[in-house]
Amino acid sequence: MAKPQIYVAHQVRGRVRMKIPSAKGNPELLRQISETFAAAPGIEQITLNPATGSMVVLYDVDRHDEFQGRLQHHSEYCAPPQTQIDELANKIEAEAEFLSQHSDSARVILDFFKGVDREIKFATSNTVDLKIVFAAAIIGFTVIEVGATAATPVWVTLAIFGLNHFIEMHTPHANQNRTGAPVVVEA
Repeated sequence: MAKPQIYVAHQVRGRVRMKIPSAKGNPELLRQISETFAAAPGIEQITLNPATGSMVVLYDVDRHDEFQGRLQHHSEYCAPPQTQIDELANKIEAEAEFLSQHSDSARVILDFFKGVDREIKFATSNTVDLKIVFAAAIIGFTVIEVGATAATPVWVTLAIFGLNHFIEMHTPHANQNRTGAPVVVEA
């Protein structure tokens, strides 16, 4: 059997959500993949969602590097689909990392924003990150600056666009299997 393609949809230390396109609608394949990961030392819990072909793995943060190595060893790791926003964010992050290697001030600023992003993700159970907060702030600023009296109601367009995407991101069926409950595999 060929190794399934797995990509990390979202990750913070100790928790990773993986998408396995070939396991969508295939609970047996998803169960087999989860058993491979469950055998790894430091894995605490695995939650499966056969309807979406995703798996959430909670692992010991002290074994982060070991977990990353196992992920790449047991699958044909591929990058998640990139949007233009993701590409721009990756370029900004790469530039920030480069600058932080040459400047103590840049390192402090980068570490601050990484910490803020980590705290936002932790406080919202990984449903919101700094990019979402930043986008919401830009929308809020635009609405305040343009105001309700603008000839073209830009704020209405931004509000509808933002609300539509927010609803799409938080659809309840994305986190449940066909019976309505998440599948949890204890390691």
